[in-house]
This record gives sequence, structure tokens and C-alpha cells, in this order.
Amino acid sequence: MTPAEADHQPPARLQVTEILHQLGAIDQAVYAAIAAVPAPALDQAMRRLSNAANYSRLWLGFAAGLALTGGPAGRRSAARGILAIGVTSAVVNLGVKSISARQRPDRVGAAVPGERQVPMPSSTSFPSGHSACAFAFATAISRDSPWLAVAAQFLAGAVAYSRVHTGVHYPGDTVAGALIGAGTGQVVSEVFDRAVASQRSHRR
Repeated sequence: MTPAEADHQPPARLQVTEILHQLGAIDQAVYAAIAAVPAPALDQAMRRLSNAANYSRLWLGFAAGLALTGGPAGRRSAARGILAIGVTSAVVNLGVKSISARQRPDRVGAAVPGERQVPMPSSTSFPSGHSACAFAFATAISRDSPWLAVAAQFLAGAVAYSRVHTGVHYPGDTVAGALIGAGTGQVVSEVFDRAVASQRSHRR
């Protein structure tokens, strides 16, 4: 922003603009720092984890395991988790990403090692859909499977980090995705559980 443009901005709007600009600069600096640190032991693992989470395959497999081995509670958790993924994916890809203008990171400029790279998506960068779906699923299964949900939350965090490590997202994209996913997962869980409770009451 030029000094002339700043003179015509209301003080509150100017402050918000500056805060966003500074947060963006921090976000880019963290991305560059991660890219600059050699981590050959992590590169292959993060690349595989990131690819495993494409199209939520990792979480659909997780849900299948829950449904097959967890009894009625596991099947309920699996259904809630899959529903949370579907709703979150729509919110992110059809909603937020459609109005976001943030471009994907410049992996060449940041010198992200080729050994850790995965294909760069064509969609906008903000927010991370992988991160959103991961945390939506982990949040949704927490009611019936609290201990398993702890493992899912750690795995969701690893998926979110993998998107930064492989160079396709800024850290802020994954943080925003995690917040959106956790919030959507909570709302979906509330609606799902009320619908199940309503069905049970009608059968009595």
C-alpha cells in the first residue's frame, strides 16, 4: 500500500489491512523456513501421508475400520465422520475457496526440495481442504470414540503439516482449515446426534 492510498483509508480499516499484511508476511516467512530446513527422514513420510489424504481416502479407510470393528458406536462414529467430511468439503471447496484469491506458494522461489513435493493443486490456496476434512472427521468421531479421537487428532495435525512440508500450502492455510473443519465437525455432530435421538424416540 502506498502512502497516498493509506491517507484515504479509514483508521480502523487501515489497521486491519496492516495486521493482515503482517500476518501474511509471517506466514510466508514460516513457509520459507520450513522449506529451507533439510529433513530427508521426513520427506518421504510426509509425501506419502499427504497423498494418502487426497479425496479423504485416509479418513474413509479410518471410518471403514470403525464401522467393521467398533460395533454400533463405531458405525455411528463412522457415519458421523463421513457426513462431516462431506459437509466440510462443500463448505471449503464450493464456499470459501470460490471467493479466496490467495495463490498457491511459490515452491521454486522457496526452493522446496523435490524429494518432498506432491502435485500442486489447481485450486486457490486458502484454506487447506485436506486440513479441514481431517479435523472435521477427528472432531466428529470424538463423541463415541474419545480415545480413538485423540489418535485421529494427532493424525489430522500430521496431515495438516504435511501440506506445508510438501510445499502446497502456507501454514496459515492449514490453521484456517483446521478451525473450519473442527467447527463444521462439531455442528454436523450436533445435528446428526439430534436426528438419531429423534428417530429413537419415534420408534418407542
